[in-house]
Amino acid sequence: MTNPWNNSHRFSILMLIEMVSIFSSLHKSFKRLFIFLPLIIGLLINPISANALYPSDPSSVDVLKDDLHGADLHNTEYVKYDLSNQDLGEANLQGAYMSVTTAKNSSFKGANMTDLIAYATRFDNADFTDANLTNGELMKSVFDGAIIDGADFTDANLDLSQRKSLCERASGTNSQTGVNTIDSLECTGLKGYMPPKPKA
Repeated sequence: MTNPWNNSHRFSILMLIEMVSIFSSLHKSFKRLFIFLPLIIGLLINPISANALYPSDPSSVDVLKDDLHGADLHNTEYVKYDLSNQDLGEANLQGAYMSVTTAKNSSFKGANMTDLIAYATRFDNADFTDANLTNGELMKSVFDGAIIDGADFTDANLDLSQRKSLCERASGTNSQTGVNTIDSLECTGLKGYMPPKPKA
């Protein structure tokens, strides 16, 4: 015969586990909000250029030294990190959060960067060949000299100046999504856009 108390007890435990899971998710969301909010408020009160946001003293940032090629880094957070010259090729950076971080000359070849939040992050000369940046929040981030052959930027939010600059060198098709880089950046909708000349 089934004990009604046991069923009730089991249901209570399941409900408790579900509530802990919900509160854990909310905690992570609020944590991101509290990291991001002061920076936004500060910029609204005292607007500054994007370049002024980046730390000039390398000793003032955290440095990541581990081999990260193909690493599972989804939902990780990097605030004032130095990710320069790192091999993050084929890494899973889905939902990762970067703020005031430097990733110059790093490789993101074939990386899953969907839903990435990268605010005021420098990607100068980084390699995004075949990377998936779908739904990325990339405002105030800089991609000067970045390689984007086959990168997918579908529904990613970029500063207009960066989008125009990326369109000037956009080419290729993403092997995972089948989306053309030029189409993902919606380059043809930009005023004055001229398709890049075919490579010799």
